[in-house]
Amino acid sequence: MKQKLLLNLLMPLLLILSSCDLEKDIDVDLPAHEPQLVVECYLEKGAPIRASVLESAGYFEEPTPPLVPDAEVYVTTHTGKRVKLQYKPVLIKSTGRFYTHTSTEIVNGQPGQVYQIEVTDGKGRKVTGFTKLLAKVPIEEVEWKFNDKDEALLLTSFHDDPNTDNYYRYMVHVDSLSGGSDRDMVTSDELTNGKRVSYGSSYKYDEGDTLIITLYHIEKQYHNFLRSISDAKDANGNPFAQPSQIKSSVEGGFGIFTNLVYDRKMVVIKK
Repeated sequence: MKQKLLLNLLMPLLLILSSCDLEKDIDVDLPAHEPQLVVECYLEKGAPIRASVLESAGYFEEPTPPLVPDAEVYVTTHTGKRVKLQYKPVLIKSTGRFYTHTSTEIVNGQPGQVYQIEVTDGKGRKVTGFTKLLAKVPIEEVEWKFNDKDEALLLTSFHDDPNTDNYYRYMVHVDSLSGGSDRDMVTSDELTNGKRVSYGSSYKYDEGDTLIITLYHIEKQYHNFLRSISDAKDANGNPFAQPSQIKSSVEGGFGIFTNLVYDRKMVVIKK
Protein backbone atom coordinates (compact mmCIF):
# COMPACT_ATOMS: atom_id res chain seq x y z
CA MET A 1 0.00 0.00 0.00
CA LYS A 2 2.84 2.40 0.87
CA GLN A 3 4.61 1.63 -2.44
CA LYS A 4 1.42 2.34 -4.39
CA LEU A 5 0.89 5.64 -2.53
CA LEU A 6 4.52 6.70 -3.18
CA LEU A 7 4.16 5.90 -6.88
CA ASN A 8 0.97 7.99 -7.11
CA LEU A 9 2.78 10.93 -5.50
CA LEU A 10 5.75 10.67 -7.86
CA MET A 11 3.78 10.34 -11.09
CA PRO A 12 2.95 14.08 -11.46
CA LEU A 13 6.60 14.98 -10.86
CA LEU A 14 7.74 12.50 -13.51
CA LEU A 15 5.24 13.91 -15.99
CA ILE A 16 6.48 17.45 -15.34
CA LEU A 17 10.13 16.45 -15.82
CA SER A 18 9.38 14.52 -19.00
CA SER A 19 7.62 17.51 -20.50
CA CYS A 20 10.47 19.93 -19.76
CA ASP A 21 13.03 20.81 -22.43
CA LEU A 22 16.21 19.35 -20.91
CA GLU A 23 18.44 20.35 -23.84
CA LYS A 24 20.89 23.17 -23.28
CA ASP A 25 23.36 24.70 -25.69
CA ILE A 26 26.84 25.14 -24.26
CA ASP A 27 29.50 27.29 -25.89
CA VAL A 28 32.98 25.82 -25.52
CA ASP A 29 35.95 28.08 -26.12
CA LEU A 30 38.64 25.95 -27.75
CA PRO A 31 42.24 27.18 -27.50
CA ALA A 32 43.77 28.40 -30.74
CA HIS A 33 45.67 25.65 -32.54
CA GLU A 34 49.38 26.26 -32.99
CA PRO A 35 50.51 24.30 -36.09
CA GLN A 36 53.48 22.01 -35.57
CA LEU A 37 55.65 20.03 -37.95
CA VAL A 38 54.59 16.43 -38.53
CA VAL A 39 57.45 14.17 -39.65
CA GLU A 40 57.48 10.56 -40.84
CA CYS A 41 60.67 8.87 -42.00
CA TYR A 42 61.27 5.11 -42.28
CA LEU A 43 64.75 3.88 -43.16
CA GLU A 44 64.91 0.63 -45.09
CA LYS A 45 68.18 -1.05 -46.01
CA GLY A 46 68.83 -0.96 -49.74
CA ALA A 47 66.23 1.77 -50.32
CA PRO A 48 66.59 5.54 -50.79
CA ILE A 49 66.07 7.85 -47.81
CA ARG A 50 62.58 9.36 -47.98
CA ALA A 51 60.55 11.45 -45.56
CA SER A 52 57.18 13.14 -45.30
CA VAL A 53 56.93 16.58 -43.69
CA LEU A 54 53.50 18.12 -43.14
CA GLU A 55 51.93 20.60 -40.75
CA SER A 56 49.36 19.76 -38.08
CA ALA A 57 45.88 21.21 -38.50
CA GLY A 58 43.16 22.24 -36.05
CA TYR A 59 40.18 20.03 -35.25
CA PHE A 60 37.76 21.99 -37.46
CA GLU A 61 40.20 22.59 -40.31
CA GLU A 62 40.61 20.56 -43.48
CA PRO A 63 41.40 16.88 -42.68
CA THR A 64 44.40 16.86 -45.03
CA PRO A 65 47.48 18.36 -43.30
CA PRO A 66 49.10 21.15 -45.36
CA LEU A 67 52.45 20.72 -47.07
CA VAL A 68 55.57 22.59 -45.92
CA PRO A 69 57.52 23.41 -49.11
CA ASP A 70 60.22 25.38 -47.29
CA ALA A 71 61.05 22.55 -44.88
CA GLU A 72 64.65 21.37 -45.00
CA VAL A 73 65.34 17.73 -44.11
CA TYR A 74 68.76 16.32 -43.21
CA VAL A 75 69.57 12.73 -42.28
CA THR A 76 72.96 12.00 -40.75
CA THR A 77 74.15 8.46 -41.48
CA HIS A 78 76.12 6.12 -39.24
CA THR A 79 79.34 7.38 -40.87
CA GLY A 80 78.55 11.00 -39.99
CA LYS A 81 77.57 11.90 -43.54
CA ARG A 82 74.90 14.62 -43.56
CA VAL A 83 72.43 13.97 -46.39
CA LYS A 84 70.02 16.67 -47.55
CA LEU A 85 66.69 15.44 -48.88
CA GLN A 86 65.10 17.34 -51.75
CA TYR A 87 61.51 18.58 -51.72
CA LYS A 88 59.86 16.37 -54.33
CA PRO A 89 56.38 15.09 -53.36
CA VAL A 90 55.73 11.59 -54.70
CA LEU A 91 53.27 8.74 -54.11
CA ILE A 92 54.71 5.21 -54.22
CA LYS A 93 51.92 3.14 -55.79
CA SER A 94 53.28 -0.25 -54.68
CA THR A 95 53.02 0.67 -50.99
CA GLY A 96 50.60 3.60 -51.02
CA ARG A 97 53.08 5.77 -49.12
CA PHE A 98 53.36 9.51 -49.77
CA TYR A 99 56.67 11.34 -49.40
CA THR A 100 57.48 15.04 -49.63
CA HIS A 101 61.29 14.78 -49.45
CA THR A 102 63.63 12.25 -51.02
CA SER A 103 67.29 11.49 -51.68
CA THR A 104 69.25 9.13 -53.90
CA GLU A 105 71.32 8.13 -50.83
CA ILE A 106 70.81 4.41 -50.15
CA VAL A 107 70.55 3.10 -46.59
CA ASN A 108 73.34 0.56 -46.08
CA GLY A 109 73.96 0.52 -42.33
CA GLN A 110 74.29 -2.51 -40.07
CA PRO A 111 72.39 -3.47 -36.89
CA GLY A 112 73.36 -1.28 -33.95
CA GLN A 113 74.31 1.75 -36.04
CA VAL A 114 72.51 5.04 -35.41
CA TYR A 115 70.98 7.51 -37.87
CA GLN A 116 69.72 11.00 -36.99
CA ILE A 117 67.17 13.33 -38.57
CA GLU A 118 66.82 17.11 -38.44
CA VAL A 119 63.94 19.08 -39.95
CA THR A 120 63.70 22.89 -39.97
CA ASP A 121 61.46 25.39 -41.73
CA GLY A 122 61.12 29.12 -42.39
CA LYS A 123 59.11 29.66 -39.20
CA GLY A 124 62.05 28.62 -37.04
CA ARG A 125 60.57 25.26 -36.07
CA LYS A 126 62.95 22.34 -35.59
CA VAL A 127 62.30 18.60 -35.24
CA THR A 128 64.99 16.06 -34.34
CA GLY A 129 65.11 12.32 -33.75
CA PHE A 130 67.27 9.21 -33.99
CA THR A 131 66.94 5.53 -34.79
CA LYS A 132 69.16 2.50 -34.13
CA LEU A 133 69.15 -0.11 -36.89
CA LEU A 134 67.84 -3.53 -35.88
CA ALA A 135 68.55 -7.05 -37.10
CA LYS A 136 66.03 -9.07 -39.10
CA VAL A 137 64.10 -11.76 -37.25
CA PRO A 138 63.49 -14.58 -39.74
CA ILE A 139 60.15 -16.31 -40.17
CA GLU A 140 60.79 -19.99 -39.46
CA GLU A 141 57.55 -21.50 -40.72
CA VAL A 142 54.26 -20.56 -42.36
CA GLU A 143 51.53 -23.17 -42.28
CA TRP A 144 47.76 -23.42 -42.57
CA LYS A 145 45.07 -25.87 -41.54
CA PHE A 146 41.60 -26.47 -42.98
CA ASN A 147 38.43 -27.18 -41.06
CA ASP A 148 35.50 -29.29 -42.27
CA LYS A 149 34.07 -26.22 -44.07
CA ASP A 150 37.17 -25.85 -46.27
CA GLU A 151 38.20 -22.70 -44.41
CA ALA A 152 41.87 -22.30 -43.49
CA LEU A 153 43.61 -20.71 -40.52
CA LEU A 154 47.12 -19.31 -40.81
CA LEU A 155 50.05 -19.91 -38.43
CA THR A 156 53.33 -17.97 -38.64
CA SER A 157 56.21 -18.98 -36.35
CA PHE A 158 59.57 -17.46 -35.42
CA HIS A 159 62.06 -17.61 -32.55
CA ASP A 160 62.54 -14.67 -30.17
CA ASP A 161 66.04 -13.64 -29.07
CA PRO A 162 66.27 -14.07 -25.27
CA ASN A 163 69.14 -11.59 -24.90
CA THR A 164 67.22 -8.43 -25.84
CA ASP A 165 63.82 -6.82 -25.37
CA ASN A 166 62.08 -7.20 -28.70
CA TYR A 167 59.05 -5.62 -30.34
CA TYR A 168 57.23 -6.83 -33.42
CA ARG A 169 54.67 -5.84 -36.02
CA TYR A 170 52.95 -8.69 -37.83
CA MET A 171 50.98 -8.02 -41.02
CA VAL A 172 49.09 -10.17 -43.50
CA HIS A 173 47.99 -8.85 -46.91
CA VAL A 174 45.83 -10.64 -49.43
CA ASP A 175 47.06 -10.52 -53.06
CA SER A 176 48.89 -7.14 -52.82
CA LEU A 177 50.70 -4.80 -50.44
CA SER A 178 49.03 -1.74 -51.97
CA GLY A 179 45.67 -2.35 -50.32
CA GLY A 180 44.77 -2.44 -46.65
CA SER A 181 46.14 -5.26 -44.53
CA ASP A 182 44.00 -8.23 -43.57
CA ARG A 183 45.83 -8.47 -40.24
CA ASP A 184 47.95 -5.94 -38.40
CA MET A 185 49.14 -6.49 -34.84
CA VAL A 186 51.84 -4.92 -32.68
CA THR A 187 53.31 -6.81 -29.74
CA SER A 188 56.38 -7.39 -27.56
CA ASP A 189 58.23 -10.39 -26.15
CA GLU A 190 57.27 -9.56 -22.58
CA LEU A 191 55.51 -12.94 -22.20
CA THR A 192 57.43 -14.86 -24.88
CA ASN A 193 61.07 -13.92 -24.28
CA GLY A 194 63.39 -16.53 -25.79
CA LYS A 195 60.53 -18.75 -26.95
CA ARG A 196 59.25 -19.97 -30.29
CA VAL A 197 56.33 -17.67 -31.08
CA SER A 198 53.36 -18.43 -33.34
CA TYR A 199 50.87 -15.86 -34.57
CA GLY A 200 47.59 -17.33 -35.75
CA SER A 201 44.29 -16.38 -37.31
CA SER A 202 40.74 -17.62 -37.35
CA TYR A 203 39.43 -19.93 -40.09
CA LYS A 204 39.00 -17.18 -42.68
CA TYR A 205 41.01 -18.07 -45.79
CA ASP A 206 39.96 -20.03 -48.86
CA GLU A 207 41.90 -22.42 -51.05
CA GLY A 208 43.75 -20.41 -53.69
CA ASP A 209 44.16 -17.25 -51.59
CA THR A 210 47.55 -15.56 -52.02
CA LEU A 211 48.86 -14.25 -48.70
CA ILE A 212 51.81 -11.93 -48.09
CA ILE A 213 53.09 -12.35 -44.53
CA THR A 214 55.46 -9.77 -43.06
CA LEU A 215 57.21 -9.90 -39.68
CA TYR A 216 58.76 -6.55 -38.69
CA HIS A 217 61.36 -6.32 -35.93
CA ILE A 218 60.66 -2.83 -34.60
CA GLU A 219 62.03 -0.37 -32.07
CA LYS A 220 60.27 0.28 -28.79
CA GLN A 221 59.63 3.88 -29.89
CA TYR A 222 57.85 2.64 -33.03
CA HIS A 223 55.90 0.09 -30.98
CA ASN A 224 54.69 2.86 -28.65
CA PHE A 225 53.87 5.11 -31.61
CA LEU A 226 51.73 2.46 -33.29
CA ARG A 227 49.97 1.48 -30.08
CA SER A 228 49.14 5.12 -29.31
CA ILE A 229 47.66 5.56 -32.80
CA SER A 230 45.50 2.48 -32.25
CA ASP A 231 44.36 3.77 -28.86
CA ALA A 232 43.52 7.17 -30.34
CA LYS A 233 41.41 5.55 -33.07
CA ASP A 234 39.56 3.45 -30.49
CA ALA A 235 38.86 6.52 -28.36
CA ASN A 236 37.61 8.64 -31.26
CA GLY A 237 33.85 8.99 -30.89
CA ASN A 238 33.72 6.66 -27.90
CA PRO A 239 32.37 8.54 -24.83
CA PHE A 240 33.59 5.79 -22.50
CA ALA A 241 37.20 5.66 -23.75
CA GLN A 242 40.08 7.54 -22.22
CA PRO A 243 41.47 10.19 -24.63
CA SER A 244 44.84 9.09 -25.99
CA GLN A 245 47.80 11.18 -27.11
CA ILE A 246 50.09 10.10 -29.95
CA LYS A 247 53.49 9.06 -28.60
CA SER A 248 55.99 10.59 -31.02
CA SER A 249 59.61 9.51 -31.29
CA VAL A 250 60.78 12.97 -32.40
CA GLU A 251 61.41 16.15 -30.44
CA GLY A 252 59.99 19.55 -31.40
CA GLY A 253 56.94 18.24 -33.27
CA PHE A 254 54.95 15.11 -34.00
CA GLY A 255 55.81 11.94 -35.85
CA ILE A 256 58.15 8.99 -36.12
CA PHE A 257 61.71 8.38 -37.27
CA THR A 258 62.61 4.70 -37.29
CA ASN A 259 64.00 1.87 -39.40
CA LEU A 260 62.07 -0.93 -41.06
CA VAL A 261 63.61 -4.37 -41.05
CA TYR A 262 61.49 -7.38 -41.84
CA ASP A 263 61.19 -10.90 -43.19
CA ARG A 264 58.46 -11.55 -45.75
CA LYS A 265 56.89 -14.69 -47.18
CA MET A 266 54.31 -15.16 -49.91
CA VAL A 267 52.18 -18.31 -49.87
CA VAL A 268 49.22 -19.67 -51.78
CA ILE A 269 46.72 -21.58 -49.64
CA LYS A 270 46.42 -25.15 -50.92
CA LYS A 271 45.12 -28.40 -49.52
